[in-house]
Amino acid sequence: QLQLVESGGALVQPGGSLRLSCKHSGFNRYAIGWFRQAPGKEAQGLACISYKDDLIFYADSVNGRFTISRDNAENTTYLQMTALKAEDTALYLCAADRRSGWCPYPFTRPDNYDSWGQGTQVTVSS
Repeated sequence: QLQLVESGGALVQPGGSLRLSCKHSGFNRYAIGWFRQAPGKEAQGLACISYKDDLIFYADSVNGRFTISRDNAENTTYLQMTALKAEDTALYLCAADRRSGWCPYPFTRPDNYDSWGQGTQVTVSS
């Protein structure tokens, strides 16, 4: 069974930090991407990391504030977020490309991933 479950979302003040987790049970040799989606908007790709974590991509919107990493022994991929802004408010989702251990091109395109979690809500507000 392939399953991805996000956690770590919360209400946080502007300038704060959060670490999101993506637990990918049942498989651990695939590229993992992080996306976010605000109500009424399309999913926005943020980052992707390969199975061997030797190839990482970030979207321009990250602007140096987010860091993606993974712990294959724990079957978990993380997204560390700092200096959060109100515009970061969204549902954050992780996704896997089961076709390869390498990030797809383009890594920001949702159609390039074939397994998704339900998402975890991040709200940035004072």
